[in-house]
Amino acid sequence: MLQVIYQDDYLVAVNKPHGLLSVPGRGDDKQDCVVSRMQKNGIDVRVVHRLDCHTSGVMVLAIGNDMQRALSRLFHDREIDKRYVALVEGRVEKVNGRIDVPLRGDPDNRPKQVIDYRYGKQAQTDWCLLGHEYRDSGVQSRLQLQPITGRTHQLRLHCADMAHPIIGDRLYNGQSQIKASRMMLHAEQLCFSHPMTGKSLAITCEPEF
Repeated sequence: MLQVIYQDDYLVAVNKPHGLLSVPGRGDDKQDCVVSRMQKNGIDVRVVHRLDCHTSGVMVLAIGNDMQRALSRLFHDREIDKRYVALVEGRVEKVNGRIDVPLRGDPDNRPKQVIDYRYGKQAQTDWCLLGHEYRDSGVQSRLQLQPITGRTHQLRLHCADMAHPIIGDRLYNGQSQIKASRMMLHAEQLCFSHPMTGKSLAITCEPEF
């Protein structure tokens, strides 16, 4: 059962668990996802954005074609403010910053992305330090991440590029000695103006880590 955070006649927002696909994948073993679970509950939802399988947090779905077009336009035009929380390896010393590192897909190792200053697409992420946490495995840093662009695996690769990879990220931090039951990345908040009512929405779900 998915936790519904917000719902009205036009859209529904859920807390996607880590390890659950946003949409169906290829093969019978990849049909369980946010969309299929919502449709089984009788809600005819439409996809407007996705979260990585291993990322948890706020995911918004449209109800009906008109709302799908309206919300998709907001995402495309970057009129939705997105805020994530990540737990990364090491002690981040700066208080905040902006990562401006272009990315492209790696055709020889899908779905992995790579940094490419010549052929990559612009990718920008603002971040700020929320605090340091001390554990048996050493110091870790809690970051707030605000993606300006929306490239595939952007936050994961940007954190790795600043030498503070996300804990539990096996794709970009596979050599880590830190054991984690999940990838420590969570979509905490989406803020936007409701396309149908004009109401300002701030849909929030706190991380479990």
